[in-house]
This record gives sequence, structure tokens and C-alpha cells, in this order.
Amino acid sequence: MTLPADAHAAAVACGGGVSTGRVAVNGCISAQRGSVGEFPTREITAYVKARNTATKGTNVSYEAFFRVVDGGHWEKVGSGRAYVGAGESIGPVEVGSTTRVCGPVRVEIRVHARADGAAWSGWSPAATKQCQT
Repeated sequence: MTLPADAHAAAVACGGGVSTGRVAVNGCISAQRGSVGEFPTREITAYVKARNTATKGTNVSYEAFFRVVDGGHWEKVGSGRAYVGAGESIGPVEVGSTTRVCGPVRVEIRVHARADGAAWSGWSPAATKQCQT
């Protein structure tokens, strides 16, 4: 998957890895500049990366949640399912996004996943300053 590379695109930053079965998972985040009228905004996008170390392919379900770090509550921004072949990797795959008016705060996402027959992984968080340049 290729990500937009225009002047307003932000880099994708990934958090630490977690695992479900033999699948390693990372949550990733980007913040792309925009505006609504005269108000500057950021399109906060959550991604997932997954790497299957097993000798068999498996289906992986995943969910992503978003919050503003200064006391906000977690909101689900998306979920999905993908097949990850034996010894293969996928991602970053977009899970969901949300648009927010800029503020002087950090925002974060968290992603978890579940390979077929395995338990849900722990959370892989990633954060960014919402209105960085």
C-alpha cells in the first residue's frame, strides 16, 4: 500500500509490537493537514501492520481506537479483517480515520488484533502532536 505523498501528507509513525498467536502487530498513526472553513484540522488516520511468523497463513481481525491524550475517552474509528500468508507481512493498512479541529494536544490511537484461533493481542499505541507542521 502506498500512502499519499503530497505537501500536506504526514509520515506514518508506528508504536510498539504486540502479538496474537504467531502474528506480530503494530498500531500506526498519521495526521494530515486540512481545514474546515477557516479552522485548521487534522485527519487522524489509524493503520495496522501485521507479520505472520507461522508456517501457515491465517486471517487476522483488528480494531483501532482514537483519543485526545488530555483526558479524552477512547472512540472506535474502525475495524477490519485480512489474510496474512505464512511468513508474510501486511501494512500499513488503513483501519479508520477521524477529523479534528486543531488543538495544542497530542492524540493517540491504539490497535489490537486477533489471529484465527488465538486471543486478542494487547494494545499497540501510537501518538502524534495533533497540529504539528
